[in-house]
Amino acid sequence: MADGVDTLASISSILRIEADAVAGLIELAASQATALEHACTLIRQSCGEGKPGRLVVTGVGKAGLIGRKLAATFASTGTPSFFLHPAEARHGDLGMIQTSDVVLALSNSGSSDELIALLPSLKHIGASLIALVGRTESPLARHATISLSIGTVVEACPLGLAPSTSTTAMLALGDAIALTIQRQRKFTPEQYARFHPGGALGRKLMTCREAMRTGERVASVLRETTVLDCLRATGKARAGSVQLIDPSGKLLGIFTDGDLRRVLTRHPNPAEILNGPVGPHATCPCRSIRDDDLLQSALHLCAEKKMNELPVVDASGKLVGLLDLQDLVDRGFEI
Repeated sequence: MADGVDTLASISSILRIEADAVAGLIELAASQATALEHACTLIRQSCGEGKPGRLVVTGVGKAGLIGRKLAATFASTGTPSFFLHPAEARHGDLGMIQTSDVVLALSNSGSSDELIALLPSLKHIGASLIALVGRTESPLARHATISLSIGTVVEACPLGLAPSTSTTAMLALGDAIALTIQRQRKFTPEQYARFHPGGALGRKLMTCREAMRTGERVASVLRETTVLDCLRATGKARAGSVQLIDPSGKLLGIFTDGDLRRVLTRHPNPAEILNGPVGPHATCPCRSIRDDDLLQSALHLCAEKKMNELPVVDASGKLVGLLDLQDLVDRGFEI
């Protein structure tokens, strides 16, 4: 206890207040089901793949900070979105908004001067406006295309002033809308990974096509190619193997540095091996993986079979690339 305040009791009380506000949104959602349906439909049909519009999120103060987070959530789940500060909007950034866009404005009071000042310009541009407010009778709500309410909430702040419960409720309802639209779009894990290539989740959902070597970094030869020429090919590609293909490009097998060592040490005349065709010494057929398979599956296969390189083929069996474990380690993958 500090200065007469029980820390645990205070934290528990604040959490209860905010939790009650979020729980209250469930009943409130039922009472504004039509407006929520219209809002989700408007965003989904205006913004997204093949659509011309973007979701422009705006707000000032703490509501603006929540808006930044919601814009990021929408953008990462299939709805092109960005945050626009209302003050900057009045000084030229309104040029970022176009008629096909949908504006999502956050304000508990619904009467923030900075947002109200934008209303004439938004009407002139012709962009649709969704208001996420506490007071449905507020100026922002009255001038919006669609008005959504978080209800009348009691701020958890001891003074009842600092935005706390209201911003929690805005975040919860905004997340619910964004993730509902994601569900309605049937947004796939592969699409999600496309927007998260740098994180662990993106790596987990990446396809082999996105991670494989291609072009000159893949050494591919015909069965008749001499072993010596195979060595030249691997040196040029800086790879540890050559992939054997037929004239149409279909994968036949693989010949690795390890195969070469075994063949040379066992044969009485190594020169004969180097000048002879690679075909008899290669592993044919060999293991491979489809280019549209998840990289995670390839990593499991490599770990299970103790392979350092794995050929990648398309649906017809043609060689399209090569997965090299050292490449993946260098890029931060855990093997």
